[in-house]
Amino acid sequence: MDIIIGGGKYGCYAIEYLQQKNKSFVVVDTDPNCLAAKQFKLKAFSHIEPKGGFFLQGDLPQALELIEKLKPEYVFPTAPVHIAADLAKTKFKLAPWNEALNAILPKLPLAVILYAGKGKLITSFNRDHNCIDKCTMPKTCPTSQIEKPCTMTELMRYACPEAFILINYSMAPGMGALKGSELLDFFNSAETKEKFIVATTCDCHGVLNAYEKQHNKTEE
Repeated sequence: MDIIIGGGKYGCYAIEYLQQKNKSFVVVDTDPNCLAAKQFKLKAFSHIEPKGGFFLQGDLPQALELIEKLKPEYVFPTAPVHIAADLAKTKFKLAPWNEALNAILPKLPLAVILYAGKGKLITSFNRDHNCIDKCTMPKTCPTSQIEKPCTMTELMRYACPEAFILINYSMAPGMGALKGSELLDFFNSAETKEKFIVATTCDCHGVLNAYEKQHNKTEE
């Protein structure tokens, strides 16, 4: 059973994709009246389910519990946050590792940097334009007309080889998903480290968070 985090527009895209593939799924959203729950009339998830599509009202703690319990093949991160990083903050007591960005930024071209600060970095080959819906991520961006010299995954690996990079795999135009096994591997890796960097990337965009664990300190 796959997991969709977020029941908005992109969560609905994910549902349509999974239904076409005849795959079971559960949508996690804080709003029981979210677009996905209403549009697809999803049944409530009760942890012991047959095949089909289900809804669980909850936030990141509930999503984390579900991922660790179900060990899904794919997790669709359709909520407007850095899912991997925010799940890590749910699992561990973390604060931004601000200094980590100082070594990463000089290795990135200014043209791809959307935001940098407080231990977080957002990058895009389409920095100054809006992406089109259901984009196929061609080598030349259809909105900026910029030809990508490499994928953002490759660029992020060059800029920060020590980061745990999760790929948002393209499942269909405009829709990506994380492999559940890779997300669980990241949690296991973060468990053993006092400081770590996690990034999620696709061909066009990337988001990175650097964290340090807090021990008997007030979280920033």
